Amino acid sequence: MTLKTQPFEAARFLEDDEAVAVFITSILEENNPALLAAALGEVAKARGMAQVAEKSGMAREALYKALRPDSQPRFETIARVCAALGVKLVAQPVHA
Repeated sequence: MTLKTQPFEAARFLEDDEAVAVFITSILEENNPALLAAALGEVAKARGMAQVAEKSGMAREALYKALRPDSQPRFETIARVCAALGVKLVAQPVHA
């Protein structure tokens, strides 16, 4: 018997603000800008890319480009997208 799988899409599980905050926080812990861009792209898909683009003041195509998994968006872009998604980045002390 052949096992059939589908690609994992986080957007299907990001139903509320709390889930989005937990998801983005876990991605931030990886300290990988490309992964953060991809994760924000998943959240934007869950919320509606056109709506996020409008709220962030970016063109939809530019938003797609900025949030590709292989992109390295500027901090300004990350901040605008986070504000449009209703989340904020928070610094915490690192404990050894």
